[in-house]
Order: sequence, then C-alpha cells, then structure tokens
Amino acid sequence: MTGGAGSSHRRRGRRASFAIALSGAVIAAPPAIAALAQPVTLEAALLQLAARTGGEIVSLEPGLRTIRVEPPAPELSLEAALRRLLRGTGYRAERIGARSYRIVRVAERRPAPRVSPPPGEQASAPDVIVTASKQRVPLLRFPASITPIAPQDAPASGPTSALGDTVRSTPVLQTTALGPGRDKIFIRGIADSSFNGATQATTGYYLDDVQMSYSTPEPGLALVDVRSVEVMEGPQGTLYGAGAIGGIIRIVPNPAQLDSFHAAIAGSGAMTVGGRPGGDLSGFVNLPVSRDVAAVRLVGYRSHDGGYIDDPLLGRRAINAVDRVGGRVTLRVEAGDGWQVDTTGLGQRISAGDAQYVDGDGRELTRATRLAQPYWNSILLGRLSIRKRWAGGLEFVSVSGVSQYDANDQFDATPRAAPGTIGYVTTRSNLLLTEEVRLSRSRANGESWVVGLAVLRNRDAENRQLGPLNDPTEIIGVTNVSQNVSLFGEWTRPLAASLSATLGLRATEARVDGYPSLKPRAGDLVRGRMTRRIDPTLALSWQLAPRLSLYGRLQSGFRTGGLAVARGIGRVAEFKSDSIGMGEIGIRHLRDGPTGVNFSAALSYAHWDDIQADLIDRRGQPYTANIGNARILTGEVSADWVPVPRLRFDLSALYTVNHVTDGQRLPNTPPFSAHSAASYSWGAFGGTMRTSGAFDYIGRSVLGTSRYLDLEQGGYAVLSARTEWSRRDLTLWLSADNITDSRGNRFAFGNAFTLANGAQGTPLRPATVMLGFRIER
Repeated sequence: MTGGAGSSHRRRGRRASFAIALSGAVIAAPPAIAALAQPVTLEAALLQLAARTGGEIVSLEPGLRTIRVEPPAPELSLEAALRRLLRGTGYRAERIGARSYRIVRVAERRPAPRVSPPPGEQASAPDVIVTASKQRVPLLRFPASITPIAPQDAPASGPTSALGDTVRSTPVLQTTALGPGRDKIFIRGIADSSFNGATQATTGYYLDDVQMSYSTPEPGLALVDVRSVEVMEGPQGTLYGAGAIGGIIRIVPNPAQLDSFHAAIAGSGAMTVGGRPGGDLSGFVNLPVSRDVAAVRLVGYRSHDGGYIDDPLLGRRAINAVDRVGGRVTLRVEAGDGWQVDTTGLGQRISAGDAQYVDGDGRELTRATRLAQPYWNSILLGRLSIRKRWAGGLEFVSVSGVSQYDANDQFDATPRAAPGTIGYVTTRSNLLLTEEVRLSRSRANGESWVVGLAVLRNRDAENRQLGPLNDPTEIIGVTNVSQNVSLFGEWTRPLAASLSATLGLRATEARVDGYPSLKPRAGDLVRGRMTRRIDPTLALSWQLAPRLSLYGRLQSGFRTGGLAVARGIGRVAEFKSDSIGMGEIGIRHLRDGPTGVNFSAALSYAHWDDIQADLIDRRGQPYTANIGNARILTGEVSADWVPVPRLRFDLSALYTVNHVTDGQRLPNTPPFSAHSAASYSWGAFGGTMRTSGAFDYIGRSVLGTSRYLDLEQGGYAVLSARTEWSRRDLTLWLSADNITDSRGNRFAFGNAFTLANGAQGTPLRPATVMLGFRIER
C-alpha cells in the first residue's frame, strides 16, 4: 500500500517500497478515513493516519501487516499519533523531511503482538493503490498500462520544469515543439496532427481531478511543488469521457498540510553554449490556519529560458527566449465527520520573444524572417473538491472546475517579393466549465465499484487577422460551444482468489454548436450534430504470483465533431466525430522489498475511425478535416532494477507501427523511442551525494499525413547527467543536458506561410549546464 510520486514502483532505489501519502495523489491513501473502533494492522493504521494528516510515511519493513494496534484518536497531530501507534511495537519513526517519516525497527526489538496472515498470504511489500481509476485498485490488479513520471528525478530537470520537459525521457509520450504552452502531447502514438485548431485534444490534461483543457494545447504548467504526475494510457472513455482517446495526464500538486508550518525555496542558473543565460526561482509556504482543521498552501515561481537562435535578417541574437510566471493557492478544510473540502486557484502566463524554429533541418541555429513572431498564452483555473468517506469504504466525491485559456500568436506571412511586411495574428479564448459527482466503494475482498455523473461546457473562440500589423484585415474565425452530459459506472469483482473482472459503461450525450466569427450574431449559429455514445470497458486481471500479474482490456473512446475553418479564406465547414477501439494485454511485476526488479510490458492494437485533424494547406491557411482511418500496433516495456540499496537502473521503450487509410503514417509517432538511466547515492561531507545519468533516443517520425507534410523529423539521441548533495534541509545540484552538444530536428515546422519555401526545423537546445539549490524547513 503506497502513495506519493505517481506509481511509486518506479521510485529511486533509496526510497522506500512502502509509502503512505496524502490524499488526492495519483497513488495515495483515500482522504478523511475515520478512525476505526476495532484494532487494525499497523500498516492499515499508518495508511489512515497519512490520509487524515496529509503526511508521508515510508518503510522498508515487511512486518507491519502482522502487528495489530488501536488506531489513535483523530484529533492527534501526525507526530503525536505516530508516537501513540508505535509504542510497544518494536518500531520507531525517523523524521526525513518536514512532513515525512520513515518507520524502522528498533535495535533491540521487544516481542510484538502478532496475528497470523490469512491462508496463502506472505508478508511482502504492501500494494500500490491507483486512485486515478476513481476506485481504490491495487496496482498489481489494475488492468491497464499506467506510467508514473518523477520530474524531480530527471537529470536535466530544474525547479520550474514543465510537463513538456519530461517527454524526452518518457517514450510513451510524444510532442510537438511550437513552444511552451502551445504544444500537443500524444500518448502511445494516438496522434491526430501537428497543428493547433478547433478539434478536441486526444489527451486529457488534469490538475488533480479537474480537467484543465478541452481543445487547447497542453498549458505548459511548471511542475512546482507537485507530488506526482501520472500517465494513464488510453482510451479512457469509460472513466474520463470524450477527449481521452489517447489517455490522460494527471498532475497532482501537494495539498495544504494541516498540522505544521512548512516552506521551501529553490532556484537555478543556466548557461547554454552559444546562447544567453537563464534561470528560475520558486517557492512555497504551507500555513496551518487552525491546527488539524484548516491550512493554506501558497506557491509561486518565475523562470527565464535564455534564447539560442539568431535572426541575421532582423539583426537580432538569441531571439527565442521564453518567460514563465505563475502561482497557486490551495486551501484544505477538515470539516469533521469525515468531510474534507479542498479549493485551488491557479494562474500562469508564458511569453516568448520569437518563434522556436530555424531554417533548414535544425543543425544551424539561425533563421531569416522579415517580422518577429512573438507569442503569449495564459491559464487561470479554479477547483472545488468536496469528499466524504465512511468507515465501510464508501466515498462520495464532488469536483467542480473552471478553466480560462487565452493565447495570442503572431507569424511572418510576408511573400518573398513583397515590399513591406505581412503579419498573421491569431487570438484564442477558451472557457471550460466542468462538474463531476461520483460515489464509490472498495471492499477488503478486492471488489470495488464507482458510479457518477459528469457535465461539461466548453466555449472556444478564435479570431484571425492578416495584413500589415498597423492595418490588418480580419478573416473568418470560429467559435464552438460544446456541451456534454455523461453517466458512467465501473465494477470490479473477484471471480476467484487470483482472478478478477472489470465491467464499465459510459453513456454520453454531446453536441457542438458553432459560430463563424469571434463575435457571434444570432443568425450566424450553425447547429452541430447531436452525438450519443456508449463506451464500454471489459478487463480481466490474473495474479499469477504474489508480485506478478497478467491483464487484458478492451475499451473505446471518441471525440465530438464541430465547426472549423475550411479550405480557402473565409470558409467554414463541419467535421465529424471520430472514435477509437483498443485491445491490450500486459504483464506487471513489482519488487518485494528494497531491492529487486519492477517490470511491466504491454501489447496493444487500436482501430481509429474518421480521424479528426487540424491541417494547413500550401498557402499556409489552416483547415480541419476527417482524414480517414488508422490501425495502430504498439509494444511497450518499462523496468527499474535495484540490485543493491542506493543503486538503480531504469529502462523504458516504445515500439509502434501505424498506417492511415492512404498508406501514410500518423504524425509525431516514431517507430521506436527509448530511455535509460542510472543513479547511485552515498554518504559524503556529512550528507548524501547522488549522481545520475540518462540516455534518450527519439526515433524518426513525420510532420503530417499528407504528401505535402511528409517531412522527416526526430532521429537523435541526448545524454544528460546530474549530481546533487543534500544535508538536512539544504540541497545543492549541478546538471548538464545535451552533454555532447547533439544537433537534431525535434519538430519540422514553425511557420505555415514559409513552409513551402524551404525546410524548417526546431533544434535541440545546445549543451546546457545548470547549477541550483533548494532550502526547506
């Protein structure tokens, strides 16, 4: 039973194999578990304590399941409750952080009260719990692929690294590279197009349990004070509805902690070969308002990525610098009787002085344009979560969310022989409202179920202008209003001691109404089609051994249709809904104890019909169309091996084969990508030293499915390394990214209006050295 950083079977080796972490994490204890009147195992009591207080408790001791204790009184603080729980058990708590403890055996352990394990059960590492399933399903019995991401463990990561910075080391993810805040991220090769437009995203992005976006790019949130990031591979139509045909990415921030003050500050400086310096600064403060009742957590950050691309025609150097500033406020209230209320407010703005592409294949870091191409985007998000959990395992959850995304992009559309300059400017505004209410229950025998109602409304408006920047002409844009109501349910039932089945169903009614302008008039309404869908799930999980399982899954998903810009200036057209069906088989092994191997592998086959795609024509104008059907075969593997404590090796890889109707390949889906890493830690200078290195390979892919867009990209490798030293509340670190100064084309696009004039490429950042610190108390 573990919680914390994603599916913690991929934690670094020096971390414990048993962790109980605060509620709301991707793999975490459920919130607000009332104290039980009857004695429970020490492991269960620690799980309840971590859920109630928001602390983290880790242990390598396998005997916690064999000791029975009386749960502590719910009004006790984390420290006091730990003392009460461990009294006379032969174990003690070591403080390893402001809100973190390690449970260890005392040197001379007194006999502890024991209970015999159930027949056939052996004392072993506790189960990891996957709460992204909206039930409490142990990872070993979870019948689907799930990939945790630990941004802080990446050798090249900094205090304000974003989701896009982790894609290179996560082969199941693929991405475009237009710049932070306007990229698309794909999961396991479910990629529709390289361009942004009106279509719903193939990937669902969530902050905790609130959807952040609908048809907009990945917002580029800085992963500051984030407990875990989890990739739940799709389709996830039953639990997450339309727009999760590729899967979901769930970012879980640290919630407010109720019983202690906690603060941290982190910063770094970076130097890039041939570029300008950069740096970032971030911090958070956790303030209990009323001890064990209410607390607030404040997060803030600012970063500057120095540019490294020159434009000699404009006479400017290092034009592609990017600035990011943001913050988050979280309030938690324990209202009593098992009720818990969490509210979150978030804001972030990204601005760039120019585009991220160069002329050619990305080897030369120069571009010649007649007009600068700056952009900015921002996101504001609000979240309200209300939970109630009863002692019998029944849990009620209500989650409300509102998200506002705004963006402005400028491109150079000047023809070669034109005497002046022509600009193309797009302005986008997206408002997303969501509400989900669900009831779930998990039983000790492995049975679990969830039923819920979800409502969504999204308004996406785009305005376009073309011409001289001082006197542009407005050309037609599109405003789509999407409305979606769903009922869903999923039930997992043991069929035998080692075999369980999962059945699920989601019934959805959705429609999209469109307006062919940014400022709609009543007569401009274009009523879309009503979409009614039933998306089922059927899955089996077979536990072959205490730490080994096999699973199979059948699932479907869809995206709604809508109104979009059509071929030719001044036209709009409807595009149809698309759908996907997938079958998957996989195997998973979790290590038992601090050393050993975690391993997972999966093989999947997907049939994707009427693919929606945002495209561009040879004149640079955007349009949306259904481009045909695709067949996608994918194999993936992930493993981490801890041969001895403090030494860890990681390996993950993805292989995929796909074909669209006309024989073309899906965009941004390399046939093969891989990641490998190693880390080792040891005592040094009165603290702990840790060094790590990583090697990433990104295979070759294409920009788009048409012959015009059949442009090659990818096919490069990157080496990075990191060394950090920690002592008490201080951490110092030094990292180097792209150590060999490798040159490669991450993305073969930057400007639709000049693509026909010659090759474009988005280069790797040249060799970069970062020096950073973190102080916490």
